Amino acid sequence: MMPPCPPRLVLLVLLCGAGNAAFASEFFDDARTEVLSRNFFLSNDYRSPSPAGKNYKQEWAQGFIGSFTSGYTSGTVGFGVDAHAFFGLKLDGGKGHSGTGLLPVDSNGRSESDYADAGGAFKLKVSRTTLAFGEMTVETPLFDTSDKRLQPEYASGFLLTSREIDNVSLTAGHFTAFKNQDSSSGHDDFYGYGANTEAGGISILGADLFSDSPVGGSLYASELSDTWHQYYGNLHFKQSGVLLDANLYQTRDTGHALAGAIDNTAFSLSGKYSFGPHGVMLGWQRINGDTPFDFVGGDSIYLANSIKYADFNGAHERSWQARYDLDLGAFGIPGLTFMTRYVSGSHIDGTHAPRGGAYNPFDAASGDYQPQQGAGGKHWERDVDLKYIVQSGAAKDLSVQLSHVSHRANEAQAGDDIDRVYVVVQYPLGF
Repeated sequence: MMPPCPPRLVLLVLLCGAGNAAFASEFFDDARTEVLSRNFFLSNDYRSPSPAGKNYKQEWAQGFIGSFTSGYTSGTVGFGVDAHAFFGLKLDGGKGHSGTGLLPVDSNGRSESDYADAGGAFKLKVSRTTLAFGEMTVETPLFDTSDKRLQPEYASGFLLTSREIDNVSLTAGHFTAFKNQDSSSGHDDFYGYGANTEAGGISILGADLFSDSPVGGSLYASELSDTWHQYYGNLHFKQSGVLLDANLYQTRDTGHALAGAIDNTAFSLSGKYSFGPHGVMLGWQRINGDTPFDFVGGDSIYLANSIKYADFNGAHERSWQARYDLDLGAFGIPGLTFMTRYVSGSHIDGTHAPRGGAYNPFDAASGDYQPQQGAGGKHWERDVDLKYIVQSGAAKDLSVQLSHVSHRANEAQAGDDIDRVYVVVQYPLGF
């Protein structure tokens, strides 16, 4: 393995290259350079043996995430560049405890001692429309790269955003490679719960409407090559401490139907009321279809009950959520927040998933079809978060987050019985 380049050095090289191409001061005047130090400890305690036969996984790692965002050159068409670099270092985690998603795992089942990568995208701007081409993060309800571990996920392709119409944001994109959170390079594979395409990619088209108004919404459509067409709609209301939110997904197989026949509708309704330092939220979610609600990209699910460990997206699943938030700044501790929630799901039945598809494949060893989930599946998850952000002084903006997750499931749901602990310390490094 080649020794990794320190993230600041990689950023400097990218920045110098960008400077040679720039021919106007606006390129640098509006530029931002940031390095985020992220220290991540993750412990998984399986109360029942995991599919890999492990009862315990635990890793501790240090990461540095660097980013450079330029402005645009002057003229009718402005040019710019966005660049990012990453370096991750293992602090603890032996062979028997690898596989948390913090670090790459080699062929011997050991986590790598370090890993690094860099990438970027060129961009151009005309009026209020921008086009980016290269490797980038993406944030749409049908394809959303996540930032839940040491390294963010990235996708390679192009993304067009336009705000030529007031109160309307239009988005179009096509992506052909995806870089996982524990990988140093992107690959042309997009994985979901059962979906898997290694050719083509994913295309998205959508509009966000009146997002700054009390009543707003969005409409999106996507195509995962030879797998599915997926559609999304959102309607929300925000006023005087009240947030009402409705999300709807519809998925239908297309082309060669690589994941098998799919006919799935998923929706969620949630309401949150904030009063003083308190916030109370209730959510309801339902999946209609013989297959799970599936998606690619770690955060590509905007349903209310998709939380830290489980997404509550099983075939025919119904789930509800109760959540409580507290800002302890009102009690003399500014920067300290607390959150707890509980989600319960039931009525799961994966036995009617189309035979031979990704969600009910044929098992040669048993000579029968093996659906991902059985009938009568149910599970629950409880999350507790405590986060503190330093408000002033030399350590200003340093954050410490402690999280505990418990998940329990019956055999038909097919999930893990697990207790998970996160400790995440982040600090933006200045230049």
